[in-house]
Amino acid sequence: MPVIYLINQEERNYMKVNRPIVWAAVLVAAAAIFLFGACGPTPAGAPASAPDSPAAEQQQAPAEAPQQEAASAESASPENASAEASQPETSAAEAPQAAEQEQEMYNGVPVGFTAEGHPFRGAADAPVTVYEYSDYQCPFCARHVLQTEPALVDNLVREGKVKFVFRDFPLDSLHPNATPAAVAANCVAQQGIISFWRMHDLLFRTQDEWASAADPADIFARLAADAGADMDLYQACIEDSQAQLAKVQASVAEAQDLGFSGTPSFRFVREADDASFTLVGAQPYTIFSDWIATIAEGGAPEDPAAAQRQQQGEPQIPFWATAEGLAPDPDRPGYTVAGDFWRGDPEAPLVVVEFSDFQCPFCRRHTLNTQPILDEQFIDQGKVMWVFKHFPVQSTHPYAFSAAYAAECAAQQGKFWEIHDLLFQRMEEWTKPENRSVYLGIAEELGLDTDAFAVCLDDPATVDAVNSDLADGSPFVRGTPT
Repeated sequence: MPVIYLINQEERNYMKVNRPIVWAAVLVAAAAIFLFGACGPTPAGAPASAPDSPAAEQQQAPAEAPQQEAASAESASPENASAEASQPETSAAEAPQAAEQEQEMYNGVPVGFTAEGHPFRGAADAPVTVYEYSDYQCPFCARHVLQTEPALVDNLVREGKVKFVFRDFPLDSLHPNATPAAVAANCVAQQGIISFWRMHDLLFRTQDEWASAADPADIFARLAADAGADMDLYQACIEDSQAQLAKVQASVAEAQDLGFSGTPSFRFVREADDASFTLVGAQPYTIFSDWIATIAEGGAPEDPAAAQRQQQGEPQIPFWATAEGLAPDPDRPGYTVAGDFWRGDPEAPLVVVEFSDFQCPFCRRHTLNTQPILDEQFIDQGKVMWVFKHFPVQSTHPYAFSAAYAAECAAQQGKFWEIHDLLFQRMEEWTKPENRSVYLGIAEELGLDTDAFAVCLDDPATVDAVNSDLADGSPFVRGTPT
């Protein structure tokens, strides 16, 4: 379940909806926002990390999909936990064959396929195995692969201290090209483990090139060729890729069974007794080396997020969620004192703070389908005060920032909620490179001073206002709507 912050107006308690609270009727209605999908919210019960903590992206799946943003672990690491992994069975016809005799080497490191057909690198008899659940389009996964992994390979994998097994965990609602990338990598894997690891590395190195492509198939084909794949075999696999897609989906289900909802996520297994421990986020090298050493020695590693929380003490309520910050600004109608947009009754017993992205399709569905019901049953009845904060996800929604700027500028002329609804209704009109004229047209339709509106669009203060909301949400928002 995604995180949504609720504030009890009488006691000013600040909490997540996954904790027991007394406003059950309101929670049921508010939860309806998220039950049908979100562009990447936090899993229920997972602690949120500080803005400078290791990154991991998380998401929750729409109801019709099997899965559900780890910026800074765009996730906080879950508590250390022992868990038994249920590895999906893979038929011999679907899985690349494990090397039976000669050990293959890639960049001087042993590589191969596990008995289940999963690619690994490291000594087969290493005392610790790390299962890495990753998304080729996730920027934090790329950071791990390109910045941390080389040191891990040089200092730990080469020394036989750990073996890494790669598992696919594409977050489709955040990264629409992640599953096609995983399928492409699996098609290359059919031609051998060396080709797979070359393709794996190329996909992460060229992430910026294909992540936003409308159709990355040609780029993937070029990378496959660069990885040394036979292109006739590769194209045949891509054209009939159901078996590879099924393998990717099974890997996603496996990650979810382990409680993961963000990437990169890691499951450390001590081979001597099968004890396992989970870690989420693009953690620094020292965390990995300490964990691997501790686990190999028979100990239980310390969760870095838990240590950070203990060191920092109880988190402080941010100003925008306090009684003072949520109070209506007497000088700016429609704004709270903290500068956020609100509607409803400021004296309502409950406050819902929504973080949203104007280009997010799940935010749109919430606004157009669910919000009217919430308005009628709770907001219009004085039961809930609703507060809006921006959280544009630039990596997947390149026009979300410009829409947020337009909303800020309309708000300066008292028309925030009006443009809010229109932006979602007309998403197809402004999700294109040359969209300024669209925003100006909407401003004119709303009766705004278009000259002042245009000046506002170019005002650095407008950018600062949106970035401020983004910073407010970064410690806990994993996707939108939250």
